[in-house]
Amino acid sequence: MFTASDLQQFEKKGISRETIEKQIAHFREGFPFAVLTAPATPGNGIMVLDDAGVGRYEELFNSKADGYETTKMVPASGAASRMFKDLHAYLDDGNAEPGKAVMQFIENIRAFAFFPALKSVLARDGHDIDDLIAEGNYRRVIAGLLDDKGLGYASLPKGLLDFHTYPDGPRTPIEEHMAESIEYSRDSRGIAYLHFTVSPEHLDRFMEKAHKASERIGSATATRFNITYSVQKPSTDTIAVGMDNLPFRDGDGSIVFRPGGHGALIENLNELDADIVFIKNIDNVVPDSLKQPTYTYKKVLGGLLIELKEKSSLFLKELENGQANKDRLREITDFMAKNMNIRFPETYNQIDLREKTAYLKSMLDRPIRVCGMVKNEGEPGGGPFWVTGSDGNTGLQIVESSQIDMDDPQQVDILNASTHFNPVDLVCSIKDAHGRKYDLHHFIDPRTGFISIKSKDGRELKAQELPGLWNGAMAHWITVFVEVPIETFNPVKTVNDLLRPQHQ
Repeated sequence: MFTASDLQQFEKKGISRETIEKQIAHFREGFPFAVLTAPATPGNGIMVLDDAGVGRYEELFNSKADGYETTKMVPASGAASRMFKDLHAYLDDGNAEPGKAVMQFIENIRAFAFFPALKSVLARDGHDIDDLIAEGNYRRVIAGLLDDKGLGYASLPKGLLDFHTYPDGPRTPIEEHMAESIEYSRDSRGIAYLHFTVSPEHLDRFMEKAHKASERIGSATATRFNITYSVQKPSTDTIAVGMDNLPFRDGDGSIVFRPGGHGALIENLNELDADIVFIKNIDNVVPDSLKQPTYTYKKVLGGLLIELKEKSSLFLKELENGQANKDRLREITDFMAKNMNIRFPETYNQIDLREKTAYLKSMLDRPIRVCGMVKNEGEPGGGPFWVTGSDGNTGLQIVESSQIDMDDPQQVDILNASTHFNPVDLVCSIKDAHGRKYDLHHFIDPRTGFISIKSKDGRELKAQELPGLWNGAMAHWITVFVEVPIETFNPVKTVNDLLRPQHQ
């Protein structure tokens, strides 16, 4: 199937032939659907804290965070092009009438943080924005925003767009994440730690923006920023195949590869050297005046993680040293079931003390993630579920709708009974009881990828995404779900989302 030049191409990308062959096998065999057992709900997989619980975990984080190396990881490589889908459609069709979304954009254009820059770039080209709008020349205004000769927003990642207005000028999501990090990833020396995953072509602009923001935000808050960056590795690209499941080749005969999706970022997370890692999407930010709920619940999730980490480390050391007797094993088992959502097989009570000790060690010696979950306020979709794995064990997972068999009425009923969704708000412990980094590759479920149909040069191809970062890539982690308020979830999916009160 592969030529000598193919093998050279694999080597250049850093992908083994074995990996390629496994990917092709996935195309041929498909990925199994997730087997949902039940939705995770309050009292059955989702922890709901009262005011006292919120206060306790927030204080626990405040009192103990300095004892841990903490950073914040922000996936930020995605392009913002989908934000402007409606504007693009209007711009590309010269005969189209401006629809509702376009008119909402035009009528509220002064409310956007990027308005001053847009007005300036149009004036540079001899246009007055007010005159253009009065004349109904909306396309020229939109072109000034999207085209590379204007602000070039169509080709930029979200992190570099002006989101919010402040007295000293607009802020991008990069700057908002920096300001937010001061509350929960700044150490006792006043250094705040962040890590952005970016696309290579935008790295310089990210670094320039962050450098300028470090001076402005840092001087106002007595904070120094330690910001690191990484790009998605070529070795995480996946091979494309034709509809016959044979490698899809370009005109020059080379094999076509495609990005592996956000699941590829498990590689970036695996290289971070921190005890605690907060993960949050680039577009989920609000202005300073609305950040307090985010501050509170970030610390709550962090405090709960610290408690679980300290307990599991204590238990592991006792188990390793043979210090746990029968009664202590029962205490450990009860804690794991109640606080870590670990369900034990029926055979567990039938095995001897030595086997129980080994089993508990294997279940505890894993990375931990505490994930915020938000109540559904619309149609149910992917989110937190109890899932039965191929080994017969049932545990908590974040499941996307694409992983669910929509032809199975029972699975659809479970999906429709879900009460919460995943806002991508999690905090992770990636070191073991002795402070050694886990190899996160060992905790991926490779059967949770996804196949989609794409096209290139007019030909259909199959593309494969790796197990998602917070889905299959973390399938074998210890997982805890906590309800967080909707106020902590303010994503920007379309440009007009920036007109919502949360972003004004």
